[in-house]
Formats: sequence, C-alpha cells, structure tokens
Amino acid sequence: MDRVILHSDINACYASVEQIYDSSLVGKAVAVGGSEEKRHGVVLAKSEPAKRAGVKTGMTLWEARRCCPEIIIVPPHFERYIYFSRKVQEIYADYTDRREPFGIDESWLDITGCVKDGLAAAQEIRRRVKRELGLTVSVGVSWNKAFAKLGSDYKKPDAVTAITRENYREIVWPLPCSSLLYVGRATTAKLERMGVHTIGGLACMPRHLLRSAFGKMGEMLHDYANGWDSSKVLRPGEYPAAKSIGNGTTTPRDMRSRSDALPVVVSLCESVSTRLRRAGARAGIVTLELRDAHDLSWISRRTMLGHATDCVSELSAVSMSLLDANHHWPDPLRSLAVRAEALEYSPHEQLDVFTDYRYLEKQRRLDAAIDSLRERFGAQSVLRGSVFADPGMAVPQAQEEYSFVRKLSEGG
Repeated sequence: MDRVILHSDINACYASVEQIYDSSLVGKAVAVGGSEEKRHGVVLAKSEPAKRAGVKTGMTLWEARRCCPEIIIVPPHFERYIYFSRKVQEIYADYTDRREPFGIDESWLDITGCVKDGLAAAQEIRRRVKRELGLTVSVGVSWNKAFAKLGSDYKKPDAVTAITRENYREIVWPLPCSSLLYVGRATTAKLERMGVHTIGGLACMPRHLLRSAFGKMGEMLHDYANGWDSSKVLRPGEYPAAKSIGNGTTTPRDMRSRSDALPVVVSLCESVSTRLRRAGARAGIVTLELRDAHDLSWISRRTMLGHATDCVSELSAVSMSLLDANHHWPDPLRSLAVRAEALEYSPHEQLDVFTDYRYLEKQRRLDAAIDSLRERFGAQSVLRGSVFADPGMAVPQAQEEYSFVRKLSEGG
C-alpha cells in the first residue's frame, strides 16, 4: 500500500503574520526585510502582490523598490513567526505524530493509516489553519516526500494539489529541474549544460551518467524525478544532529582594523558557543569566513582544534588567530562568519596533557553563568568587554538569541 505524505507550506509566512498584526497591510505589496542602516537590507519574505510585481526573497530592498515602487517594508519579528509556526504544528499534531519540519514554515506529514482520505485531510488542514489562525497554507499530497513538496509549490496560495502515480508525468515532468527538491542554481546550470531542462528529462537520463556527473546526489535526483523516494517522515526526536553550527553578519560599517573586528568576532562566537551548549555539542574545527568590502568576494579558512570545545574564549581566540593570519589591515571587510564543525556529542571528553583543564572548566562555568543571567534578565544584561567597547558592531542575532532559545525550549 502506498504511503500518504503531505507537505504543508505556510504561504508568505513572515509577511502573512505581519498582516495579522497590522490589518492595514492586507492586500498590499509587503516585504519583510532587514535594516538598511545596518546593511542587512534584503527581502526575507514577500506578500503575493509583491511577488506578482517581481519581488523575490534575497533581493536587496532597493531592488525590491525598483520592481515595486509602492512596496511597504516592515522589520522582522521572529518571535511572532515562531509562535504561529508552533500553533500550526499543533494543528498538524491532530492528524499524525510523524511531522518533520523543513524550516519554520514548511512540514512533511505522514498520515498513512491515520485517515481514510489523504486529499480530504489536506483540505481540512488548509481550512483549519485559515479559520483558526488567519493564515493560509498550500498542501501537496503524494506517496513520497519529493512529490509532496512539489505539490505544495505547484499551486499557491491556499490550495491543495495531489500528485498521484497516475498523474505525476503530466504534472511533474514538464516542470523545470529547479523545481525539484535539492536542485539549486549550480546543479540546475550543470544539468542545462548536459541538455537536461525538465524533471522529465532528468528522470529519463541514464542513472550512471548522473552519478558520474554528480556522485550519489545524481542518483538521488534521478530517483526523486521518478518518484522513487522512500525516505521516511521523521518524528520529533528522530531528527539528525546538526553537523555544523554557525553565524555570520554584515556589519553596519566596514571593519578597517582589528579593534573593529574584535566585537564582531566575539559576539559571533558567543552565538555559536551558546547554540553548541544547547545542543550538547563541542566543536573540533573552527571555520572563519571573510568578505572583502571592495569586490564582495569571500574567503574561508579553517583550523582543527587540539581538543573539542564549546567555550567562547577558545572559539574567539582561534577565530581571531585565523583573522590575523589571513587578512591585512587596513583593507576593509564587509562581513564575517564563524562556523563550528566536526561536532562531538559524546558527554565524555578525551583528555590530553597539553590542555589546562582547570582553566577550561572555569571558562565553562563562566559561560553557563552568563547564559543563565541573560535568560533571566535579557540578552544585554551581560556584555563582554570587547563587545561593550563597540556594541554597535556586535551581532544582533547573538544578542537576541537567548530569549528565542528559551521560549522554544519551554514551548512558550
């Protein structure tokens, strides 16, 4: 018996939530975007009228205004989006315990054996979300995850599309390859150079040729295009552990000295360190990414640590060492990113004779105490000296993250 898989996507999630809080935005071209003053001015989400005018996610705000002069830009409120995402999940939970989020606004649901009619269940979910929360969702119904996601993308907003074994060749195969799950720009360009432009063309390509061009990913895409996707929808608690944890930012002004970069690096490392502790992980590799202010090119440098760590002081010291070794001041930098990789989740730690573990334990207790204070009294209740010296350059995500993490962990 075929599985019954749904993929539900909250339409224009951020923009739709903002319209709930401000009814004057309803029916207008709206974009949720970052701060242009802090040079975070890109479109994070857009309403349907803005989308029809040509506004795209990731577009700069000035490009969005050029496409749609009447567009209204509103700042993001992530706590609102998390709240509504959780409420939508509560509706999904009435139908199945197999719910696998794909970002804040999308989820797969495996309702096999839970309901008699998958299409009717999808329509009921669509109506309930609209009636109970004031949001709309598009839902795809199929026997596999890849086609269910295609179904939710096929017709928007507020729609249900069923992709079956009988109709998938007519619905799926004429679509461009970029519509298929995990086919990004680079893969699309490479497929086009091979003369493959549609999902149907991808499905008919010899599997061994796709493997030679893309490795195992090529075989997976061939299977997805043919509907041969047996991957299961995971329950909460079954999601795989993160392979890396990182954070990056574009600074309000160019960094032209080490003292400009220090508060940025430290606040990024605080964000990464906090998330490592929340996940019960320690990093074995630290990667630093630098973006040049002149040509906007990126370079990435990494180093393997002598021992895995989640300490702010160690992550900051290693990141600054990478910066010192790979950048020459006063050449300006526009952006920085820090990423922790080779994560270890074991509660046990391999000791070595070169590390001062008494000092390390003191640093860990200090980090834990700072986490506790920030959760109780606010993200800016405690600032490290290097950040306090120039708080305008500190990373907003690092300062706001603690309250988000607490609310998510508490389910509030």
